[in-house]
Amino acid sequence: MPFHYTRIEDLAPHYDQIYLSPHLDDAALSCAGSIANFVALGHSVLVVTICAGSPAPNSAFSAFAQQQHRQWRLPPEQAVQQRIQEDIAALETLGADCLLLDLLDAIYRVPAAYHDEASLFGLTAAGDPLGPALRAQVAALVARYPNAIFYAPLAVGMHVDHQITYTVASEFVRGGVDIAFYEDFPYAATTGALERRLAALGGAELFLPVVISIDATLARKISALESYTSQIGTLFGDLATMAARVTAYAESLRPDEGTYGERIWMPR
Repeated sequence: MPFHYTRIEDLAPHYDQIYLSPHLDDAALSCAGSIANFVALGHSVLVVTICAGSPAPNSAFSAFAQQQHRQWRLPPEQAVQQRIQEDIAALETLGADCLLLDLLDAIYRVPAAYHDEASLFGLTAAGDPLGPALRAQVAALVARYPNAIFYAPLAVGMHVDHQITYTVASEFVRGGVDIAFYEDFPYAATTGALERRLAALGGAELFLPVVISIDATLARKISALESYTSQIGTLFGDLATMAARVTAYAESLRPDEGTYGERIWMPR
């Protein structure tokens, strides 16, 4: 049975694959098929959910944060904990352990800077504390699991939390750590979004794209994503649309062997 942790020192002694997930759904949305593949092969998989911290009790939420809570149909004081339970349920479906880091989502972390959709998907605010905090956590994970393969978001869509995660992961790539970058779904399904992101990073030629067949695990991926009840409406509208969009994007990638895929980008 998969486990969920809140401290690095309590983790299992070995992991083969470690996924960095900015929020309480990103790894599953983008990589659930691959995660289920690895588990079926007997690999140990850890999903590190970065922005899983809860705001202080009696916090005064910004108008934008309150808008998000209404979209999710969650009471403000219960929003993070409810989303944690959704994430745990999804990852249990996939068979992956999870580590919940006590770091705040952008809408709670720097509410004055990230006050609307444009700023949330814009430039990272000066002095945003997520980068240094995440850098320390990733360093601890790399030291504990030097032989693991890490995965991080490419930051397609440009959500600031994804951008920061990509930047930190890139620093470790330059230090010799084995890290591949995954396509952020559903942002990557927007026409031109992936191409714009790759161009901003210096061009697709800096990466080796690898499409992984998820024919055997697509149904499990969709089943896992059904756990994110608070997010389905915002991201897809309803469960049927979610399943259709997940399937369509996976089919558009079409691996060499199979019909459905997920794609990662490996730094050259």
